Amino acid sequence: MESESWLADTRTSYDTVAADYADQVRGLLDETPYERAALGLFAELVRATGGGPVADVGCGPGRMTAHLRGLGVDAFGIDLSPAMIEVARRDHPDLRFEVGSMTDLALADASMAGLIAWYSLIHVPDDEIDTVLAHFRRVLRPGGPLLLGFHVGDGSRLKAQGYGGHPMKVHVHLRRPGRMAALLEESGFTVEARTTLSSAESRLGGILFARRRTDGSQGHRLRRTG
Repeated sequence: MESESWLADTRTSYDTVAADYADQVRGLLDETPYERAALGLFAELVRATGGGPVADVGCGPGRMTAHLRGLGVDAFGIDLSPAMIEVARRDHPDLRFEVGSMTDLALADASMAGLIAWYSLIHVPDDEIDTVLAHFRRVLRPGGPLLLGFHVGDGSRLKAQGYGGHPMKVHVHLRRPGRMAALLEESGFTVEARTTLSSAESRLGGILFARRRTDGSQGHRLRRTG
């Protein structure tokens, strides 16, 4: 029930703010050269492993999906919020977007050449992180790259309002890069690089590159939510 509650609150909150959120972040990549560089490197890593479909999980209005497509990556978006997906399809009608949850990804095993979760793990509570990362590992090909963006810090805070002054009910969870790296290693990934930076994206953000391990280790077992 707790899992259903935070998912429902997150979905409702982002349904409420979808249009205003899209307006506020639409040009954000123009102000964040280091983030653009990280995305460019991620695109290179995907191509170096042979290319293929890349999932932008928690894609919101699709700005990162569209940027990756502009870099030649076969990216598509998944988001919990139907309203966000509606905005993404409106703004990027030539791209693929679908409603879905990172806690139970409806993607085939080892079907993704890469996966990005850009500031979309921030609402996932600690007791659900292992399930999410297990799904990320499951859908990635062995050796496939993973790119994470997240807010750096400790603890959580309740976000009750945002993006145009609309009411929200989501907890924002801050995590240290070392902790995120440890969680990934435990879930069957090899962490290759990590950094922190301050930009228009986050007062203190973390960027982390990892790959699904090829040694057959499974990491956490999946717990189904539905």
